[in-house]
Amino acid sequence: MDESLRMLSDAAAAGTAHIVATPHANDEFHFDPAIISERIAELQIASAGSLRIHRGCDFHLSAQNIEDALHNPAKYTINGGPYLLVEFPDMFISPASEHILGRLRESGMIPVITHPERNLVLQRDLARVKRWAAAGYLVQVTGLSLLGRFGKAARESAWALIESGAAHIVASDAHDPEDRHARLDEVRTAVAERAGNEAAEMLFENNPGAVITGAPVMVSPPLPRPRRKWYRFGR
Repeated sequence: MDESLRMLSDAAAAGTAHIVATPHANDEFHFDPAIISERIAELQIASAGSLRIHRGCDFHLSAQNIEDALHNPAKYTINGGPYLLVEFPDMFISPASEHILGRLRESGMIPVITHPERNLVLQRDLARVKRWAAAGYLVQVTGLSLLGRFGKAARESAWALIESGAAHIVASDAHDPEDRHARLDEVRTAVAERAGNEAAEMLFENNPGAVITGAPVMVSPPLPRPRRKWYRFGR
């Protein structure tokens, strides 16, 4: 509780108004929405309303999870709406991924692909992530990836997704108060400086708010590439 309260306090102080609790739903961690909702209610009271906490989960694409979600989508989606946070393994992408994402979409859920920039396979195949974005799936990058916390490849991939217009959300993906913290003010400033205030507002405010309420998200056009300077030498 103390660690959670500190994370919420830091996030609120950095400007966050809403946060989604996303415990893992996988073979290691049993996901019970009733218990999660109970814990969120306790934390909401203990935090004295410093910000609003919403329920979601980090959904892993196991066979059991997929079948359960197809029959009980609101169990796993954010606030019981259409958006489902989907996490791939860090070093593997199943050949059946497109088929699975399509099945989830056909059942009324909108997959939100979390931190593709940190996946070793997708780092080398960002075109695949861009195709997912073009197909209507959402792409969420981790704020600390943009600041280099997960290495050079993750940083470059995250910026490439933003600059190509393939990213929809920047999230904290917080795990603790120190190393994987919940503050987003520094990275929001970095995005505004590099991509512009309009893109920062979309990535940090408009689209996350739409996901929480179940509304449609905005899509950003690719950023214009800087003009190359040409010089002529000689007479």
